[in-house]
Amino acid sequence: MCTEMVRRVLEKLVKGEITIDEAEKLLRMMAISELEGMAKMDVGREARRGVPEIILAEGKTPRVLLEIALKNLEKTGRTIISRVNPEQAAFIEGNLPEGTTLIKNDEARMIILRSKGYKIERSGGVVGILTAGTADIPVAEEARVVAEEMGCETITAYDVGVAGIHRLFPQLRRMMERRVDVLIVVAGREGALPSVVAGMVDIPVVGVPTSVGYGFGDKGVSALMAMLQACPLGIAVVNIDGGVAAGALAALIANKIARARRGG
Repeated sequence: MCTEMVRRVLEKLVKGEITIDEAEKLLRMMAISELEGMAKMDVGREARRGVPEIILAEGKTPRVLLEIALKNLEKTGRTIISRVNPEQAAFIEGNLPEGTTLIKNDEARMIILRSKGYKIERSGGVVGILTAGTADIPVAEEARVVAEEMGCETITAYDVGVAGIHRLFPQLRRMMERRVDVLIVVAGREGALPSVVAGMVDIPVVGVPTSVGYGFGDKGVSALMAMLQACPLGIAVVNIDGGVAAGALAALIANKIARARRGG
């Protein structure tokens, strides 16, 4: 959201020209920014919902993606891009304005752009992330990046699935000792790990089915069905390969808990 516009609204509020409700309405109304009729960006989403705008790179040419990314960067000071392919990544990296910081996570297929001086405000929320296998790590990394960009601390333990369940217990104990607020559990194939974890902990679990697997129930369908049919209560399930959605949901929960801890 443009700082100048926000400032004008706040000045009117301080002068008593508008009420708090009217100021809130104005801030919500100015939250949509249009890029030459091509893309409508919700640049006020983070202020309104606590979730930043995340640009999906799939289906966009490198040039169009860069234009959208830079427009969002200008408005908010940060741009998060998901599902970036190598061609798009190379084009963005080679055409950035001077002073722009680029953070690239190849495993998560994500790029983060930051203007000079931009800093993430740490919320105090803590998110634990588990994966059943190493093939699930790219989706888990998507979730980790999003949760950290929303101000959370993350603790990860990868490759702790039910095929060798003894690997899970020390990692789960470590996360409970660190008092994580919510767990993201990523699994493909039969998708059993979230059910096992949810039966052992007293915090919310976000189940993420991945498209790892083959044959009957291919492309994550078996994992999704298993998680939706999970016996333990307290599991929320996102879409197949939905790392971004899982990270956002977990961070919203963790940030709300962190505010409560501070008495907010």
